[in-house]
Amino acid sequence: MELTLLPSRRTVRCAPGDNLLDVLERAEVPVSHSCRAGRCGTCRCRLVQGEVMDGGEEQRRPLDATLPYVLACQTVLTGDCTIEVPEPDEIVVHPARLLKASVVAIDDLSHEVKALRLKPNKPLSFSPGQHAELQFTPAHVRPYSMAGLPGDDELVFHVRVVPGGRVTQYIAQQLRVGDSVRLSGPLGNGYLRRRHTGPMLCMAAGTGLAPVLSIVRGALEGGMANPVHLYVGARARRDLYALDVLEALAACHPQLRLHLLVAEPGELPRHGRAGLVTTAVEHDLRDLAGWRAYLCGSPPMVEAASFLVRKLGIAPDHVHADAFYPSGT
Repeated sequence: MELTLLPSRRTVRCAPGDNLLDVLERAEVPVSHSCRAGRCGTCRCRLVQGEVMDGGEEQRRPLDATLPYVLACQTVLTGDCTIEVPEPDEIVVHPARLLKASVVAIDDLSHEVKALRLKPNKPLSFSPGQHAELQFTPAHVRPYSMAGLPGDDELVFHVRVVPGGRVTQYIAQQLRVGDSVRLSGPLGNGYLRRRHTGPMLCMAAGTGLAPVLSIVRGALEGGMANPVHLYVGARARRDLYALDVLEALAACHPQLRLHLLVAEPGELPRHGRAGLVTTAVEHDLRDLAGWRAYLCGSPPMVEAASFLVRKLGIAPDHVHADAFYPSGT
């Protein structure tokens, strides 16, 4: 049985029942992976031809149903097939870890968003844009994106407190400084691609700002010279937060262009205008060929933004996002 790998067109011999990730590793094919349990989505590959048994249905890429993505760690080979693996310069391997962390602070960022600051007992290696699963109690578990960088003293997560939300209300009302939190990760495939030298488009809505802030800081503070166009959207002026951080980044890094969008009429911030992030991008940027896009927010926002940027010329594999479809809040 043969497995053909794109873009190299290399052919690898394998047997029915082999695990795809095991085959790739035996053949010394670089591939991103982390948890090896179908949870993180990091080892996502594209099935170009043939059929496989895929046990990672819930982690399939939600942005385009016409692109049949599979998770290498959950895929069993059943016959000849062709698989496209990510470009070698996109590979990251951060072994998933289970850490214990303590709550350092729970700060107000806006009327509904809190910054949860944790001190892990051991360093966590991750790429900007990834997330982790936080377990506060056996009944209170939720994925949140890191808003900072691996070298920061603390891990920071942005939590929007939802009325009636089981987990977010626990964080807001019952969690205390000094409490322990179990943290597992890193998870996610929407991380910063450091080898890319072209322009970057970052679009965030709500607490989607957390991973976007990590990506933007990772690019700027990591010495990447790429032009970065950052669009941040909110319902109203009071829903925007971390403006001091965003404006400081824009002041220190001339290649960063900051755009703040407010959907509802009313007061506008500096760098702000009325409208939606998707409308603003379509107005400002007519040709995105050669760009990379990082999209973070609610699933409807991510899907609308993904459709738009692909229409404007970004290749589907250069659109990076991890939209969450939570079963509870």
